[in-house]
Amino acid sequence: MLLIDVVILVVKIIVVLHIFLIGAAYVVLFERKVSAWIQNRVGPNRTGWRGSLQSFADVLKLVMKEDIVPAQADYGFHLLAPIISIAIAIAVWAVIPFADAFTIGGKVIVPTVAPNLNVGLLLLFALSSLGVYGITLAGWASNSKYSLLGGLRSSAQMISYELSMGLSLVGMMLYMGTLNITEIVQAQGGSWLGFIPRWNIFVQPLGFLIFLVAAFAETNRAPFDLAEAEPELVGGFHTEYTGLKFGLFFLAEYGNVILMSALMATLFFGGYHFPDVENWAFFKQHDVLRALLQFGALFIKTVALVFFFIWVRWSIPRFRYDQLMNLGWRVMFPLALANVVITAIVVSVIQSH
Repeated sequence: MLLIDVVILVVKIIVVLHIFLIGAAYVVLFERKVSAWIQNRVGPNRTGWRGSLQSFADVLKLVMKEDIVPAQADYGFHLLAPIISIAIAIAVWAVIPFADAFTIGGKVIVPTVAPNLNVGLLLLFALSSLGVYGITLAGWASNSKYSLLGGLRSSAQMISYELSMGLSLVGMMLYMGTLNITEIVQAQGGSWLGFIPRWNIFVQPLGFLIFLVAAFAETNRAPFDLAEAEPELVGGFHTEYTGLKFGLFFLAEYGNVILMSALMATLFFGGYHFPDVENWAFFKQHDVLRALLQFGALFIKTVALVFFFIWVRWSIPRFRYDQLMNLGWRVMFPLALANVVITAIVVSVIQSH
């Protein structure tokens, strides 16, 4: 690998890391503002202009707080658990394409950390399935019954809904014929009949709904936040965490909300494609501006889905745990299997003709 390629890769990693960290901080502020709007309150309005620096003040507060570890806890695993959670939340961004390739000074830049990865979706599943280890270790290593129950609940919930989430994308894979996320996005460019975007949500609506519900469960967000049910578990798997380590769990949760929103935008809503506009002659001649437009399109779609996450949290009450597991195993799992079978039949019929 040439030195310039190494520099480009490092710059891409730094940019993605900053998007993740700053984005997660502002999603916290965004949620507090939206929840205040829903409940007819003001929300944060003291630190910075209209509360714009409140999230950074909260981060500073967490960093300055004392790190308290229970005397009977396993210190090594107690430290490792939040590191696993935040590392997985960051690593998955490697397969998200932000725009088409563009040229600067004769050098082609692909705005993806790991471009043209032929097993991108498999890597996505592999990394996301590791997130359960961080939560389970946090509950076990704390040596607290509340933390342990929260960790067990969360691990059972995540494993249950990961099956449905994985199967929800199998139908899309059969239709697209590839596991390469970049190719999946590129195939969603253009339109049907001149005005209907070629987005996967129109050919896999059931798969999208299953993925959406599973995304709520995967991120431990209401109404699926049984792992952190305060009336029963005090605080769930992170009951015994303070300071920066608690902040890492908090950051990973909100980072996963952004990640799931970006994934849904990428896989079902055309990713960075902006219907018709990106095909104008002006943008074909100025590919850097086209790439900025495409990044903006992905950003808008992601923010809209993040708003939906927040809206649902502050509108729908928490499920009981038996309802949660019943929905995962008796409703979503059979629906996901049915979606795979129906898609396979339709694709085989189309290909045979």
